[in-house]
Amino acid sequence: MTQAQKLNSILDAEIYNPLSLSRTLFSRGMTLIACFLTALAVLPLFAILYKILGEGLTHLSWEVLVSLPAPVGVEDQPNGFANAILGTALMVGIATLISVPIGVMTGIFLSEFGRENKAMANGIRFITVILSSVPSIVVGVFSYALIVVTTKAFSSLAGGFALGIIMLPVVALTTEQALKLVPTSYRLASAGLGGGRFQTMFRIIIPSALPTITTGILLAASRAAGETAPLIVTALSSQFWPPLVDKLGEIMQSPIGAETISKLKEIPETLLTPTPSMSVLIYSYASSPYKEQNELAWTAASVLLGMVLIASVASRTVTRKRLQNR
Repeated sequence: MTQAQKLNSILDAEIYNPLSLSRTLFSRGMTLIACFLTALAVLPLFAILYKILGEGLTHLSWEVLVSLPAPVGVEDQPNGFANAILGTALMVGIATLISVPIGVMTGIFLSEFGRENKAMANGIRFITVILSSVPSIVVGVFSYALIVVTTKAFSSLAGGFALGIIMLPVVALTTEQALKLVPTSYRLASAGLGGGRFQTMFRIIIPSALPTITTGILLAASRAAGETAPLIVTALSSQFWPPLVDKLGEIMQSPIGAETISKLKEIPETLLTPTPSMSVLIYSYASSPYKEQNELAWTAASVLLGMVLIASVASRTVTRKRLQNR
């Protein structure tokens, strides 16, 4: 038997023979410890979900989702937070319009063009990382000084601007990492087929990284939707419908003409008024001495979780179908 055959027989014996009792016990013991620590790590998450859903779903009804908040003690009037749902969607939408274009372009620069100017890329990356760790209340105070003081009014614009700053570093860093995960062979294949840098980026690289970029945007939007401190000092709150909703309702009911055009011109003014939000409502109602408001706070928390879940599932489904059709 040659030396190679002896070596192969020894390796076969090591691979296919059962482990010794001590090694088997050690392996199974480590597996049990790993499973226990994993369960211990996810236990707080399940405990939070169990508490929120258990307390919130018991009081969830259609009236809650389509009604305005009722005065405390009034029982013959529907009590809900539909205005806060629309206000949250409005401000997160404004934040997305601000943060996504800037964040995605920043991520593209850091991933694809930063190698040509490493000093600038490292500086931008450092600033982005620092911005991601800035406390949200500091962002809120900055937005207050920049927009609220300038316009002399709490507004959804100021709240959306603050949330946009919070979302921006998450979108930028996620986009950078998503683009770096795309294999270099994709770039080389596109260049080999005559594709320019612009074509390669926007027709090959970005579509390949789109699911990861979408996930990062959703994570940023989910974080923004749950922020409370910056909205308290920028958007404040309101017990009424967001003025933009009322204005859009008037436009839809009015005939097309000069009156409709004049109402369309008034839309920017609706963004300069106090706007309710889910997070501020939850904070206010959770600290309220009234039981019905405490119950509504649990319901609002469960609805906020549902909104984030629905947005995540819907975007993933649309992105997956788009990639399958390519």
